[in-house]
Formats: sequence, C-alpha cells, structure tokens
Amino acid sequence: MKVVETFVSINGEGVKAGELAVFVRFAGCNLNCSYCDTAWANEQDVAYQEMSPTQVYNYIKSTHIRNVTLTGGEPLLQSDISDLLEMLIQDDDLSVEVETNGAVDISKLPADGVSYTMDYKLPSSGMEELMLTDNFMYLMKDDTVKFVVGSRDDLNRSLEIIYSYHLTDKCFVYYSPIYGNIEPEEIVEFMKEHELNNVRLQLQMHKVIWEPDQRGV
Repeated sequence: MKVVETFVSINGEGVKAGELAVFVRFAGCNLNCSYCDTAWANEQDVAYQEMSPTQVYNYIKSTHIRNVTLTGGEPLLQSDISDLLEMLIQDDDLSVEVETNGAVDISKLPADGVSYTMDYKLPSSGMEELMLTDNFMYLMKDDTVKFVVGSRDDLNRSLEIIYSYHLTDKCFVYYSPIYGNIEPEEIVEFMKEHELNNVRLQLQMHKVIWEPDQRGV
C-alpha cells in the first residue's frame, strides 16, 4: 500500500468533525477535480512509503486514537484495502471511516463496521460523468454523501441527485463549499429556499484552524 502521509489531528469535516482522528493518506487517484486540495498526493512522482495492511494497523494502534480516517488520493484504489478494512473492523476499539470519491465501486467492500464518506462530484469538478450512482444502493445510515459546491449550478444539480436517489432517507448528506469559490451564506439560503431538512452545511474546520494548504493537519 502506497502511504504518503500519516498523522493525528481533528476530523475537519463529516459526522465526527472536531473529534481526534488518526489519518492515513494513500497515493493516487482516478479523478482530477478542478478544486482538489490534495493534488500533490496524486502526482506520479509523489514520495510514498510501502506499508502492508499489518504495518498500517500497527501504526494506527500505536497512536492510541480511536477514530480512523483512510483518505487520499483515493484509498479504494489500493490493492490491499479490503484486507486492511477487515483487520480494522475486527478491532472493536476502532471507529473506521473511508473517504472515497464516488468513482470506485463499493459494492464488494465491508459494509458493517465501516462508515463511507462518499463524494458526488458536481459540474464544477469536471468529473461528474465518472460518478458511479449505483454506489448509492449500498449506502447505510452511518454513511455520508458529500457535495462539494462551488456555484449555483452545483447546488441545483445536487438537489436533483438528493431527490432522485432519496439520499436523506438513506444516509447523512453534507454540503461543503469550495474554499474561496462560494460564500457559505449562499448555500444556507439555498437550503432554506428548498426546505432541505436533514442536509447539513459544513465548513472545513482544519482550514479555519490552520493555513488552508498546510499538510499533516
């Protein structure tokens, strides 16, 4: 497994925002979103450490942090990701989250014991055509769909997806503004206009606490 970064910080977004978490960031992605804030992890020549699932697990346990976030890049592209997930979910002391980009099939991955935070890439990403909407069938109540929003067009498209797939009946649904592209107030007004119950706006907390481009936070 190609690991580019490991660190302990707070969860900057998602259901466990504000809680401590141990992060494992993997190299490589099958998308190239216009707003990607970890593009460095996707470079062909990015420096990485080869780690086995056991080594990743041992690192996680050494931190004594319960919340685990596997991220990237796109973590589900790692060939041993299923082995790692099986190892992690057998440990009752750990709470495991996988951040995935919506363009990788999750149907054969463990469902119990893992929460998936899955993006749906909206028009401003330039990647919407690669979204696998069949993934919505496998989401459960502890999973999350995240819409990263940069424009009114993005908001309108998100509404179509939420309604078409009944997402608020399946899982958590979050809006996250593209940093510097849209004012959070505009998203709030959109939510009010469409009476979007069970949809949450969330700012990326780590970009408020630290510099927006800082790594390891």
